[in-house]
Amino acid sequence: MSLDNIRIGKCYFIRNHGESTSFVALESIGENDFKIKDLLSLEIYPLSQLIKYGFGNDFELRETEC
Repeated sequence: MSLDNIRIGKCYFIRNHGESTSFVALESIGENDFKIKDLLSLEIYPLSQLIKYGFGNDFELRETEC
């Protein structure tokens, strides 16, 4: 799945550079960037923070149930 397919209000799982988390997309804040709520820590931050070091070999993004 690509970042273009992220939809507001949907839940997602992401794995990148050995780290993984689940989040819900709250709002769009730019081209391919979203304000997200981390479902593990409950923090709110931009998606770009998770991918700021690029896409690793283990990059995975998929929609999940909330």
